[in-house]
Amino acid sequence: MHSSAVFLIEFGAIILGLGLLGRLAARLSFSPIPLYLLAGLAFGEGGLLPLGASEEFVAIGAEIGVVLLLLMLGLEYTASDLVSNLRTQYPAGIVDATLNALPGAVMALLLGWGPIAAVVLAGITWISSSGVIAKVLGDLGRIGNRETPVILSILVLEDLSMAVYLPVVTALLAGTGLAAGSVTLAVALGVAGLVLLLAVRFGRHISRFVSSDDPEKLLLVVLGLTLLVAGVAQQLQVSAAVGAFLVGIALSGEVAEGAHNLLAPLRDLFAAVFFVFFGLHTDPASIPPVLLPALALAVVTTLTKIATGYWAARRAGISSKGRWRAGGTLVARGEFSIVIAGLAVTSGIDSDLGPLATAYVLILVVLGPLTARYTEPVARRLAVLGGRRTAPDAGPAAGDAPLTEDAEPALRDQDTVGRP
Repeated sequence: MHSSAVFLIEFGAIILGLGLLGRLAARLSFSPIPLYLLAGLAFGEGGLLPLGASEEFVAIGAEIGVVLLLLMLGLEYTASDLVSNLRTQYPAGIVDATLNALPGAVMALLLGWGPIAAVVLAGITWISSSGVIAKVLGDLGRIGNRETPVILSILVLEDLSMAVYLPVVTALLAGTGLAAGSVTLAVALGVAGLVLLLAVRFGRHISRFVSSDDPEKLLLVVLGLTLLVAGVAQQLQVSAAVGAFLVGIALSGEVAEGAHNLLAPLRDLFAAVFFVFFGLHTDPASIPPVLLPALALAVVTTLTKIATGYWAARRAGISSKGRWRAGGTLVARGEFSIVIAGLAVTSGIDSDLGPLATAYVLILVVLGPLTARYTEPVARRLAVLGGRRTAPDAGPAAGDAPLTEDAEPALRDQDTVGRP
């Protein structure tokens, strides 16, 4: 009875604290992820007040948080969207992976962590935060800008790449060897391809089977199916996250929209618990020794993400201003980087990788919204100082910032997509 009371007190305090931190982040207009990580650091190993009774439940909640994050991500896309993005934007995806994964791999090798840690750190530095970036685009009023589809295409390709990357990392961390790892990857690719095929050809039938007019039944069926598939995927060492992502892709239409609305509060709750859990298993005293490498990696990968967005927007015919905005928007790292680091920490890989990942994400999840807002003005100011001033009578090109209401309608249409 006493331990039950302690558990309720501890877990209740965690949830209440997360709610207050979320409010504070909203008031300051930035992502709550760094605050959740700091809360975990404060109450974890070596923190101010280590938790005890609720730690096991928090661990289970963290696993559910990862599953729901990936499910909700899959619900955002249809199989046809993914196929279309693969066909048209794969060069941008290749450039993105090369420029942003390479610095992480090189850093791990320079620190002497070995090839497996290099693969893990490459993923941490590669993947941008879809959640943070989506919020930033909304906050800055850029949803309709011409460069936004380019940004979203890169994020979609990154998310889809996780269906291949996560099984590879899982196999490597499990130490299953080349042969078993190849089998795991083959199974993952086969399952992913099969789900995409079923989603394209029979998506309506799958959604009709899951559909229900009763929100309670829809919630139970979708959540139960997701956890079941995630568990089977985990048992096959394919990654529970990939299984959840594929379930989300298979659902479409009204079912996907209804499930999204019902599951969003659960996602937010358990995702917050996940970030806290990661912080709980990171000793704050272990961060200062890796702070300099994390800062160096943050600087390098900020520049490489800006270069990625600039190149992809230029390839799409966006003007200079839109290119800089696209690059600056892609800088933020967040949930996926922590998911990857969490897999590594759980497997017992190099003890410094978790603290470095925490410091790295803390830096870029705060810096990301700033680069999204200020990269283009800074680039324009530097261009002026360099003597490359644009002709004063030049009209706005595709991708420039939204014009004022008294501007010509034709010019406004050049700048935005989907706006009147």
